[in-house]
Formats: sequence, C-alpha cells, structure tokens
Amino acid sequence: MDNKLKQLTAKKRKLDTYRPLPPELVKNLDEWFKIELTYTSNAIEGNTLTRAETALVVEKGLTVQGKSLTEHLEATNHAEALDYVKTLVSKKRQDITEQDILDIHRLILNKIEADNVGRYRTQHARLTQTDVVLPNPVKVPWLMEEFVEWLAGDNHDHIVKIGADAHYKLVSIHPFSDGNGRTSRLLMNLTLMQEGYPPAIIRKEDRLVYINSLEKAQKGMGLDNFYGLIYGAVDRSLDIYLKALQPEGEQIFYTTDEVAKLLRVDPESVRRYVRRGTLRAVKLGGKFIRIDRADLDRFIEKLKTKQ
Repeated sequence: MDNKLKQLTAKKRKLDTYRPLPPELVKNLDEWFKIELTYTSNAIEGNTLTRAETALVVEKGLTVQGKSLTEHLEATNHAEALDYVKTLVSKKRQDITEQDILDIHRLILNKIEADNVGRYRTQHARLTQTDVVLPNPVKVPWLMEEFVEWLAGDNHDHIVKIGADAHYKLVSIHPFSDGNGRTSRLLMNLTLMQEGYPPAIIRKEDRLVYINSLEKAQKGMGLDNFYGLIYGAVDRSLDIYLKALQPEGEQIFYTTDEVAKLLRVDPESVRRYVRRGTLRAVKLGGKFIRIDRADLDRFIEKLKTKQ
C-alpha cells in the first residue's frame, strides 16, 4: 500500500507542475466530475438513473419518464451538496466542523426525508444482508464529537489514507437514518480536494467490491481491500487530469456540440461515430468527450473527401 501512495504522490506532484490549470479545462472537468460523482454515488445506493439521465436532471432540470421523484431529488441534491463541499475546500481539514457534516447531509436528503435532514438517528439501525452491528443511537452524538476531534487531530498519514479513513469511520458510525454513504464519500472527497487532489469516483461496477470491503473491515478483518479500492479511484482521477494536460498530440476536452460544429454534422452523428469507433474518442459522461486533435483533423479530412 505504501508503494501505491508513493505513486499517487508522484502523480499529484506532476499535476502540480501544470498549475494554475487552464480555466476552460477546469470548468469542463468540474462539470464532468459533478455528473460522474452524482451518478456513481447515487447508483451505489440503488438509484436507477443512468449517467445520461443524471446529466439531464442536473444540468437541464428535466424529468425522466418512469423514474421516481426521489431519484430525481437524489440527483439534484447530491449535485447541490457537492457544490457546497466545494465552498469548504478553502478550509483546512482541521477546521471541518460537525455542523459542516450535518449541512452536507441536510443537502443530500433535502425534500426527501424532512424529519431526518441534518439530524442524527434516534433509532437502532442494521445494514441489510449483513450481520455488522452498528453503534447504539445513544452513542452517536459523542462518537461524532470523537470523530471530528480525530479529523482535526495532528495526523501525519498520507492525505489519501486520511480521506479513506474519514470515509470508513463516518460510515461505520452510521450517524444518520439514511444518506450515510453519500455523506461519507463527499467528506472523503472534501479532504482530498483541500490538498489539491481530484475527487475519487467509486464506479458503479465496483459497488459489490466496495460494499464487501467495508463489511470486511467492520468485521475486524482489516482495511487493505478498502484502501486498495479508494487508492485506485484516486489514481484514475489523477490520470483523467494528467491525460487532459499532457496529451498525445493535442488531446483536449470538447462538448459533443463543439465537435458537431467542427465536423459540420448534427450532435447525434458525433455520438454515432464515437459509438462505432470511427471517431476515436473517450466519452466523459453525457456532455464531454476527449479527442486527440490530430485524430479529429484526420477525421475532418476524411469527411471532406466523401462530400
């Protein structure tokens, strides 16, 4: 694990050499990460909105037929909670308060569970399909005080490990009736972003591995699997930034509409080219794609010869 943390440190230092980052790139990446974090974090909890549907709900304010009001609110709430977390990035980890955590939770459950937003649970809780014993609700307030004291403490561990530990400790206290996972993941990402790291995305396809790694740790069998998952997520996020900043050729982010204008076709044609593999591109959620500029120029020339 120490070697992996050293690799993350090296990539972070490489990212720092590009700072300040180009504003347009930062904007594009921020928008993509907002959708991806919202989609994946909610999907882990059972939300059935697809990535593209999440983008429609968050960016356009549209409703998706066949999806529940709760699923729509989970998308908009998470996006708003992430925006709030970004306002806390200028703080130091040591200055994160119990109220900050309660406010993150309040935004996550806004209009979904009015009686429970920003409040600790008063009922006993049990995780489904597991025999993990959660703390008695009477203990939750002082466990949270203890947690915030730990978070503010003099900790010389690597920040990615601190972020992972914060996630694990909070989700294991399970202070809320609902929204514990989403709150814990946002808190982890707050600690990462405060130190200049991009947020970690736990992919939907890693859901079972993620849940099992938490359960294994909660049963006293160690955190190695959980650390490995989180470190891998941070690594992927660093790669997204670095590949955008030091591309092969001139690899940059475009919106689908921008590519459509360059190719003089409609946006759906662009999506079709990418799906078929005739235009080499990496899809980044519902809005952005990453293309090597040289490949794009060659594709434009190819289209011209066919006209």
